[in-house]
Amino acid sequence: MPTSTGDMSTEEFRRFGHEIVDWIADYFERIEELPVLAQIEPGELKAQLPTSPPQVGESMEAILADVDRLIVPALTHWSHPSFFAYFATSTSAPGIFGELLSAAFDVKSMLWRTSPAATELEEVVLDWLRQMIGLDDGMSGFIYDTASVSSMHAIAAAREGVEMRIREEGMSGRKDLPLLRVYASEQAHSSIDKGIITLGLGQRALRKIPADSEFRMDPRALAEAIDEDKRDGMLPFCVVATVGTTSTSSVDPVPAIVEVCEKHAIWLHVDAAYAGSAAIVPELRHILDGCERADSLVLNPHKWLFTPFDLSVLYCRHMDLLRRAFSLVPEYLRTPEQEKVRSGSDYGVQLGRRFRALKLWMIIRYFGHEGLAARIREHCRLAKLFASWIEVSADWELMAPVPFALVCFRACP
Repeated sequence: MPTSTGDMSTEEFRRFGHEIVDWIADYFERIEELPVLAQIEPGELKAQLPTSPPQVGESMEAILADVDRLIVPALTHWSHPSFFAYFATSTSAPGIFGELLSAAFDVKSMLWRTSPAATELEEVVLDWLRQMIGLDDGMSGFIYDTASVSSMHAIAAAREGVEMRIREEGMSGRKDLPLLRVYASEQAHSSIDKGIITLGLGQRALRKIPADSEFRMDPRALAEAIDEDKRDGMLPFCVVATVGTTSTSSVDPVPAIVEVCEKHAIWLHVDAAYAGSAAIVPELRHILDGCERADSLVLNPHKWLFTPFDLSVLYCRHMDLLRRAFSLVPEYLRTPEQEKVRSGSDYGVQLGRRFRALKLWMIIRYFGHEGLAARIREHCRLAKLFASWIEVSADWELMAPVPFALVCFRACP
């Protein structure tokens, strides 16, 4: 790298690169000694930072020193062994190396031509993952950043399937367009609400279905809601089932739900963002029973497959509808091979796309299917062990079943 551009020389890059890798290794070695939560008050970090950008470049030594002095104390450490909030992101060494390489390559996988390797590796590694979780080959995978975005795109594809020319004519002021309806459990993730808002459907388009005593969607209530809405002139077009809800990791009865969807020709999207990865464990593969008849499914390797944030995978049985909903190819993006290959920009809002597949490819190769399954299996074993202690304690109460690695409990003083 020429120094005339103000960037580092290759010698400096090597030196600081080694220093940063050493710093990261030291961070993981000492992370247990750090407090889990940031030890600052709101606004405290901002008060320690300059209010204006530096006019002259600073040394990398000074910048890294401030990472230690300012940034680390202001972090909530998600990789800390005592971090128990949310579904923790689960990084790993090969994933970190994959991120480093992706940043170095800095390719944009919007078209095959702009990065053949990124385009084709994504297709291959997502087919590997499809096989690992036991999905049929009628499902094709595509990478987005988060499940919120993956589910929004799935709902958009489902909407495209109603054949009401919404892409061309929109929804506003149309007397020929009935109220479109989406259904999800009252336990479904709030990203479904946000996706519906973003797509312009409005919150009234989402009907929440009651859950049973184990926090699973009630298929009978779903069927009754669809029948009622159809009698009222609405157009049901999508049902969202969840495998591993955020609050309790409950699993909706997908086989019964898919029967309802097929009866009414409604798109079934399965949110398996958290628990879907558990299906790589052979004895847990049953959690995706019924998904072989679903239209789409999302899972997040960054939740439970040891992948640095962010990487979400949408599997879709109707890639033609997803493409039809979002494909827009101006003259400056046309290439000779565009009809023979997949172009990432055809399947979503984004044009530029990061080379996310690289880190997942490196993770699967490094651990192997068996290694990844063993880690998830151990997580589930530990959760069940902890739950067994809660069950025999007079001071604590277990609040929900423990099918995976999430334990919901409360104190009973």
